[in-house]
Amino acid sequence: MGDGVSAESFDSPLAIGAHPRARAAVVRSDWRRALKQRIWLSDVIVVIAAAFGAQWFRFESLSAEEGVIHRGVELAGLSYTLVSAVLALSWLWALSLAESRSDQVLGQGADEYRKVTTASFAVFGAIAVIAYLLQIEVARGYLLISLPVGLLLLLATRRGWRGWLTRRRLHGEHLTHVLLVGSADTVAQIAHELHRNPAAGYRVVGACLSGTAGQRTVPGTDIPVQGGVDDVTRALAVTEADTVAISGSSDLPPDKVKRIAWGLEATGHQLVLTPSIVDIAGPRIHTRNVQGLPLIHVEIPELSKGQRFVKRTFDLVASTLGVLVISPLLIALAVIVKAGDGGPIFFRQTRVGLDGKPFTMWKFRSMVPQAEELRQQLLAERAVGTDAGNTVLAKWRADPRITPVGRWMRRFSLDELPQLFNVITGSMSLVGPRPPLGDEVAQYEDHVHRRFLMKPGITGLWQVSGRSTLSWDDSVRLDLSYVENYSLFFDLIILFRTVRAVVRPGETAC
Repeated sequence: MGDGVSAESFDSPLAIGAHPRARAAVVRSDWRRALKQRIWLSDVIVVIAAAFGAQWFRFESLSAEEGVIHRGVELAGLSYTLVSAVLALSWLWALSLAESRSDQVLGQGADEYRKVTTASFAVFGAIAVIAYLLQIEVARGYLLISLPVGLLLLLATRRGWRGWLTRRRLHGEHLTHVLLVGSADTVAQIAHELHRNPAAGYRVVGACLSGTAGQRTVPGTDIPVQGGVDDVTRALAVTEADTVAISGSSDLPPDKVKRIAWGLEATGHQLVLTPSIVDIAGPRIHTRNVQGLPLIHVEIPELSKGQRFVKRTFDLVASTLGVLVISPLLIALAVIVKAGDGGPIFFRQTRVGLDGKPFTMWKFRSMVPQAEELRQQLLAERAVGTDAGNTVLAKWRADPRITPVGRWMRRFSLDELPQLFNVITGSMSLVGPRPPLGDEVAQYEDHVHRRFLMKPGITGLWQVSGRSTLSWDDSVRLDLSYVENYSLFFDLIILFRTVRAVVRPGETAC
């Protein structure tokens, strides 16, 4: 097709790179190098500030007079100024070894934060081991200040750079231009997933389809078809894509995929293989090499005993401390709700939880006392088209049942605080799928019941990703994605996003 270029063209490693327009892929990667340099510079500033700031706070001096202790004797030649310098250099080296600034982790997902955290703890763990083996006494206060302060600042600056990158991407800048290769169905599916998350920074600029001739665009999309799978070289030159994404397809044999990969090795283009399964990632995915054949193992989404213990311990400790800290606020809200209309302070409702078992969920009452009766009326009105909301969840963007006090509490999610007692008693978790009503569960398809593999949460991926503005399919997808990919680190990120959403409230409903 086209220029008559076939897969055989990939026998020459310069087949793509020799084309002048293909060099745009290399030029386009300049923003990646610039971003990594900026992140490296911010890491340097943070690590130096954490190390020497901890020294100044602990010893009220940055001079070289203070020395570490070895077997009860102060080593004048091993001052804390030198220790701070070695700590800073080691910390930066560990961040580089962990590839925390790799293209694969910047801008999306939890891997970047996980790598930064792992590298930081590895450095301080190594310092502790070395100090123990050499019988060197390093001031504990110095380490206890530098680690948490430095780690929090590192995560905050990475979050800042991620926000900056996301804003650029939403304005059409700093994007990865993708050429999709595969069957029409798989290409359309992958294109839909990439389009649904613009912050990830992937823009599909073309496709090469297998088993389809004469198509001008991918069916169901406006993506231009640049030929078949033998036309990848020409398609890259035409679209100026910098990444080739090959989707799973029975029409694309391994030998042809291998040839495409060989052809990209000597160029600035990246190769991505997209599996036919989506919304599964993280610790459930394991790769095993069997005689050169890469096998992807997908584990059953079931929490181990250790994971359950850690999650339950974290929930119990965090919720108990939370109740103790905000107890004055809870009392004040109770008085405000009671004084509002004289009705009950709390709203109790039966929801469906772990393993499909019902439980009683507590909230501060934010609606009029007859809210349940009005709910049936609203459902009937929506059934005849007077309200275009979620087709399964009983949620409305402008719910007439909400009181003025309730609307204020919902704006900051204060009505949900009594659910901390649900967490303490074990019927809920801090983070998890949304707790549904019984009549909603009656409308579930079979696969949706997978959300009951975990306890429902006060907050979750669904709550911080759009809430009442989401469609039913997106709500299910997010809840199931959480169940499929649980990790404690993922929980911490969701809690952070929840706090940010409360501080900068948008439209809320629960």
